Amino acid sequence: MATTTELKAKAQNQLQKQVSPEASLNGLLKRMGPEIQRALPKHMDADRIARIALTSVRQNPKLLECDQMSFIAALMQSAQLGVEPNTGLGQAYLIPYGKQVQFQLGYKGLIDLAVRSGQYKAIYAHEVYEEDEFRYAYGLHKDLIHVPSNNPTGEPIGYYAVYHLKNGGYDFVYWTRERIEQHAHKFSQAVQKGWTSPWKTNYDAMAKKTVLKEVLKYAPKSIELQKVVEADETIKTEIAEDMSTVIDVTDYSIIEEGQEQKEETQGELV
Repeated sequence: MATTTELKAKAQNQLQKQVSPEASLNGLLKRMGPEIQRALPKHMDADRIARIALTSVRQNPKLLECDQMSFIAALMQSAQLGVEPNTGLGQAYLIPYGKQVQFQLGYKGLIDLAVRSGQYKAIYAHEVYEEDEFRYAYGLHKDLIHVPSNNPTGEPIGYYAVYHLKNGGYDFVYWTRERIEQHAHKFSQAVQKGWTSPWKTNYDAMAKKTVLKEVLKYAPKSIELQKVVEADETIKTEIAEDMSTVIDVTDYSIIEEGQEQKEETQGELV
């Protein structure tokens, strides 16, 4: 016959099993509410973060299968940047990668953060179709002409990004579709492994973000914007006790493995 202690333990285990992943996440958000609130910008509050979190998991239930701390860390990254994930605004996304959650800026979020830096008069990205009038030139005098077709057909053949500074400076980058796809296959684990991600669900937006990040490499940036570009598409699973810092624990083994292979190749060539 089972003892009282054993019966209580069994009842507790059954109760825990009855708690849904969504309820478990909601409970964690409530428990961490005060710490989250202290770390948020003034226009955000912990209750709003909780609503965004629950909306995100209802839109993409696979997020509930991920490590909860990586989910909250990605959520905090989004909140601290002042962009809302997984909404129609297209500012940012919380993406399940295996059992971890990755924060990704959308191209609209990247534009918004660049404009907030106060240095840009305009910044934008566009797709180019076969029927468009399009030509560009690099060199001593850079130029770009794009007259979109009224009735484009098929998929875009390329994408470009442009910025204009308030001081009169400007620059642009144009990449063919083939170059963008090569970049995605080289740097995106989601693309490499065939996972569902914005590359599958919103290819144009990801292509525009790719050329925007490329042109911003050479643009004047605030320290804050530089950190944003560097933090994009990383995975965090730890948060400082005061919630002020999300600690980057992206899987560096892939980077290290690539570096080791490079060193071995160089050794063979010597």
